[in-house]
Amino acid sequence: MERGYDVAALGELLIDMTDNGRSGQGNVLYEANPGGAPCNVLSMLKKLGHRVGFIGKVGDDIFGHELKSVLEEVGIDTKGLVIDKDVRTTLAFVKTFEDGDRDFSFYRNPGADMMLDKDEVDADMIRNSKIFHFGTLSMTHPVVRAATLFALEQAKAAKALISFDPNIREPLWDSMDEAREQVLKGLEYCDILKISDNEIQWLTGTDDYADGVKWILNRYPTRLVTVSLGKNGSMAFYRKDASSSDYVMASADPFLQEDTIETTGAGDTFNGCILHDICQKGLDDLTADDLEKMLIFANAAASIITTRRGALYVMPEKDEIEELIRTRR
Repeated sequence: MERGYDVAALGELLIDMTDNGRSGQGNVLYEANPGGAPCNVLSMLKKLGHRVGFIGKVGDDIFGHELKSVLEEVGIDTKGLVIDKDVRTTLAFVKTFEDGDRDFSFYRNPGADMMLDKDEVDADMIRNSKIFHFGTLSMTHPVVRAATLFALEQAKAAKALISFDPNIREPLWDSMDEAREQVLKGLEYCDILKISDNEIQWLTGTDDYADGVKWILNRYPTRLVTVSLGKNGSMAFYRKDASSSDYVMASADPFLQEDTIETTGAGDTFNGCILHDICQKGLDDLTADDLEKMLIFANAAASIITTRRGALYVMPEKDEIEELIRTRR
């Protein structure tokens, strides 16, 4: 069946206030970068030629209208974006350390993204998508959690592939036990999981990533798991059928950059490239060679985004990614 969107995503759309040096008086300068993991993923997919749409909420304020304009400029359909007069757009202040890692302070009590009601979710957009993508920032509070679960049921009923990136941000949860409960709920639905090294250790209780993936595959219907390992590259595990205990795996080295600025959006860029591959090949009969090529492309794209501030607005071009692969291999 032909569908109108390759990927639709639900979740947070916000402003990343990114540390950008000091003023002449010595004060920290912050740059207002458009962000939010689901839209970063969609932006990468759009750069790779896919039809994408976003479902979420922003405030009727300067930042909310700017974010809507940015999505339209990069080609993300905003049909599912709600503008709320009663709440403000969420802000995330990002402190970047010398190694490129980050710390977040969220201004979200409440923020517009957490106030999306299930009655405001564009179900037609979800049912008209090949892949539905979500994370856990839309599961931190009851109102938006209900909206997310409603969206997942719509995607499941429409037989869309479901993609999940936990993207845990500890300050946003009342407790990490609650965070774990919601991640496990998300795993009940997902066909495609992107998870980071520290998240899989936290979730499964093992430092062995392969054992952690097995823990997930033994309990949930996920068919493709990609593990982002930061400076150590990435891994992928795939099984043809959700009930199978047999899987193939692959790994790929990172493309380390000397001019890395920050890692904001690197995981989302990586994930967008993984979903690009699934949009092209589907989720049937993938080989270890397919997985390796998928990871190499995604690692290269993620490395490029670490040399730029922000992510949503500055995703790399396909030619740029392929050129990096050619020159480094």
